[in-house]
Amino acid sequence: MGRLVRPLDRYVFGEWVKIFCSTALGLPLLLIIIDLTDHLPQYLSRNLPRADIALSYVYWMPQSMFMALPASVLFATVFAIGNFTRHSEITAANASGISFYRFIAPIMLGALLATGLDLLIAEVVPITDARRQVLLQEDKAQSGTQRGNFAFAAEYGRVYKAQGLDVAQGTLDHVQIERKGSGPDYPTVLVSSRGGRWDAGQQRWTLEAGEMHIINDSTPSAAWSFAQMQDLRMTERPIELMARPRSPNEMGFRELSRFIRSLERSGGDANVLRVERMLKIAIPVTCLVIAMFGAPLATSTQRGGTAYGIGVSLATTITFLMLIQLTKAVGGKALLPPDVAAWVPNILFGIVGIVLLARVRR
Repeated sequence: MGRLVRPLDRYVFGEWVKIFCSTALGLPLLLIIIDLTDHLPQYLSRNLPRADIALSYVYWMPQSMFMALPASVLFATVFAIGNFTRHSEITAANASGISFYRFIAPIMLGALLATGLDLLIAEVVPITDARRQVLLQEDKAQSGTQRGNFAFAAEYGRVYKAQGLDVAQGTLDHVQIERKGSGPDYPTVLVSSRGGRWDAGQQRWTLEAGEMHIINDSTPSAAWSFAQMQDLRMTERPIELMARPRSPNEMGFRELSRFIRSLERSGGDANVLRVERMLKIAIPVTCLVIAMFGAPLATSTQRGGTAYGIGVSLATTITFLMLIQLTKAVGGKALLPPDVAAWVPNILFGIVGIVLLARVRR
């Protein structure tokens, strides 16, 4: 183990981690200050307690860190290797028989760990974002008492689709409920109904004139007709169904996949959502790709110094963010398969990174 992990590895990794941690915390804090400056009058107009506003930004940290981690890896890689280059430490390592590829191995390990961390953050974001929406009373900010042709992602993997909702009357028009199954013990359930009425006393919906279908891959499907039915899990109040449609950031990968399948079965266009879903994996993987891109690029910072390193990092980050938006547009219009379009930035940066690595003196 001692031969695999050398003192030089610990030194390189330690220098990289110092810059990475500072940037990974500093960039989200900068985003929070910008967002707070922009939205504070709006929050105060709702008479929100200051403690709730402050806590909402604590819950916003995972969301801001999700996009900031690839940039943090880039900054850490460019500045760490730039410092090593300026102090001739890479030259000394090469003279000792240590290649550039072996020298940056600890940095690539750090980028791999950052990838795993970002994948974990991607699953935490929907939970913290939901809590933030409650603190900021975003749902209460919605207006109107009617809604038409909508889908609502409920708990327990259920999706409601209805042609109309009237909050004042407490009624739903042409309702469909879908719960995706996972096996013989948890089959797929489809419920279609002519309409539903909210029972304020029992705090649940009563569905009228419909059918229930139990679909199982290993056994024959079953169906029942009903005049009236109460779904014990359909307890969302009419006003809750008026909430704005959930954004992809508020759903995890699996939940978003279920929503996409439901939307596609109902004839909706899910291309943009498919891109958003794949970005939940592609953006964390960018941490590894961007380190491979930034490591050889940083060896040229010896002449430009710190200003050059900052310029390269900012220019690369802006280019990456622009490519993300272009990816959504291209995938949303189906000019490329949505799942492929999400990987375009990584593919482009990966190709450039491989070319730059091949040109570095070993």
